[in-house]
Order: sequence, then structure tokens, then C-alpha cells
Amino acid sequence: MLNSINISHIFVFDQDQAVDFYVGKLGLEVSNDLDLGVMRWLTVRVPGDPTRDILLELPGPPGMDPKAGEQVRELVSKGASGFAVGFTTSNAKKTYEGLKAKGVEIADDLTERDYGTDFGIRDPFGNHIRIVQLAATSPQLGPKTAAAGKRS
Repeated sequence: MLNSINISHIFVFDQDQAVDFYVGKLGLEVSNDLDLGVMRWLTVRVPGDPTRDILLELPGPPGMDPKAGEQVRELVSKGASGFAVGFTTSNAKKTYEGLKAKGVEIADDLTERDYGTDFGIRDPFGNHIRIVQLAATSPQLGPKTAAAGKRS
């Protein structure tokens, strides 16, 4: 039986630029930066949460052939990859204003919703990211703890 998610991935086109964005602007931390020979294994995570990593993956070999990698790059850059990742915050307005001040592309303005307050951003490659301050209880997501944003 599955217990949790420990890693997911986001396609990026330049891993150093991805570190600048995900670490420098969003405030994540690098959890692994390894040269595996066939690829650079670069993961980031929310500081203090060692249970979930995001692989900042280059589309192409070894995971796919070069032609497929180009097709993925084209789709991601157009925003066609859909929802890439969602984060929680304890203060959506402050986070929104801070990211806006850092020049992060705001794709969807700060909005009150049934499940909380959220907004959308895009990374430099075109990936869609949502950031939410969860409501104390959410009809769509179930009861939440306000501080942690985790299921009760």
C-alpha cells in the first residue's frame, strides 16, 4: 500500500536558472545536486520538510529521446503542461506581494475561494504553480490545520 509522495518532477530548461528561481525567489532549498554521469540529479524542497522533493529535470536523455525533449520544451514554454506544483503558505497576501516584488510572473491574482486564498504564478520556463493559504476547513479538500495545511 502506498503511504506518501516523496518525489515529483518539473521540467526545466536550465537547471542553474531553475535554482535561481525555485531557491532564490520561492525560498526552497536544494536537497540534492548530484552528477550521475548521464544527468544532473537536482532536487529542491520546502525548507524543513525532508519528506517531499521536486526533481528539476531537463527534458531529453536519458528519460526521453532528443526529439521528444524538444517537443516537451515547446509545450512547457507555451504553458501547455498544465498544473505543475502547488504550495501552501500561512500568509497568501504577504507571499503574493513578496513574489511580485521579486519579479515573479503572476498568472492569476490573489483570490478568495471556498478552500482558502490562492494565486497562480509561472516559472521562467512556463510551468504553472499555485500557492494557497488553506481555510481552516475546506469543503473540497477536507479539514485542515491552519498552520501546516495538512489533512486532519
